Amino acid sequence: MTHQAIEIRGLVKDFGNFKLGPVDLNVPKGAIYGLIGPNGAGKTTTIDLIMNMGHEDAGAIRVFGMDHRKKEESVKSRIGYVSPDLSFVAWGKISRLVYFVRKFYPDWDDDYCVQLMQKLGLAWEDKIRTMSFGTKVKLNLVIALSHRPDLLLLDEPTMGVDAVAKKEIFTELLSAVQQEDRSVVFTSHILTDIERFCDHFGIIHNGKLLIEGPTADLVESYGMIDFIYDDGATPPREKGIYVQEQRDNQWRALVDVKGEGVAWLKDKGAREISLSPVTLEELFIALVRE
Repeated sequence: MTHQAIEIRGLVKDFGNFKLGPVDLNVPKGAIYGLIGPNGAGKTTTIDLIMNMGHEDAGAIRVFGMDHRKKEESVKSRIGYVSPDLSFVAWGKISRLVYFVRKFYPDWDDDYCVQLMQKLGLAWEDKIRTMSFGTKVKLNLVIALSHRPDLLLLDEPTMGVDAVAKKEIFTELLSAVQQEDRSVVFTSHILTDIERFCDHFGIIHNGKLLIEGPTADLVESYGMIDFIYDDGATPPREKGIYVQEQRDNQWRALVDVKGEGVAWLKDKGAREISLSPVTLEELFIALVRE
C-alpha cells in the first residue's frame, strides 16, 4: 500500500520553447504540499499533466498508487481541482452548475455543498457571469470540495483574490483538510501563502524541481552566513555555498548547513563567520537566483 498521494518519476514535457523536467516529486498522504516558483516555472504544467490535460513526453505519474492514464476515471473521482482558468459562465446560475456537476460524483454531498455555499457567501440564483474574480474562486472551491475528494489540486487559487476573500478561502481549506485528512497540492508564487498553509513544499524553476521535502526540515537545512573572505575569488557552488551579496571582502551567502561549505570556508581562510536562520523567502530567492 502506497504512502504517497502523488508519485512522479522522470516527468518530461517539451514544448520547444520550454521544457519541464525531468521531475521527480512526492506528495505524502495527508500532506499539504506547496509547489512554488516564479511565473512560467512549470507549476501549472505539472498540475495539468496530473489531471491528464496534455500528454507527457516521458515519465510516470501515479495518484494513490494508480496510473493517472490507465485509471483516469478512478483518479479524477478522488480529486478536487481548482484553477483560475476554470470558467462556469456557460451554466448561467450556480444552481444549474451544481445540478450538472453533481451527477458525475456518486459521493457528492448535498448538505456539505449547502454548508460551503453559506460559509462562502454564495446563493443558488447568483449569476456566474456577474461574479467578481474572488467569488468565482470561491465557487470553484465549492465544486471541488462538495464530493469530499481525497486529493485537492489547487492551481494558484488565490491569484487576483483580495485579502478578505483570501482569508475566507484559506479558512475553509484548512477546515476541510483538518477534518478529513485530505492531501493537498497548492501551487503559488506567493510565499506567504505557502508559509501559513503548507507542511511540505517544493521549489520549481525553469522546469526543474530544485528541492522538496517537509517545510521545517528544508528551512532548517540551510542558513545565511556573513563572513570576511580576502582571497578575492568567489566560493564555489559545489561546496553548498550560494553567494547572495559581496562588497569588498565582506560576503553574504546561503549555505547548506548539513554540507561542508562552512568547514571549507574556514579552511580557505574565511573569518568572522556568523550563521543565522534562513526564511523561506530567502531560501527561495537564493536558489532561484542561482
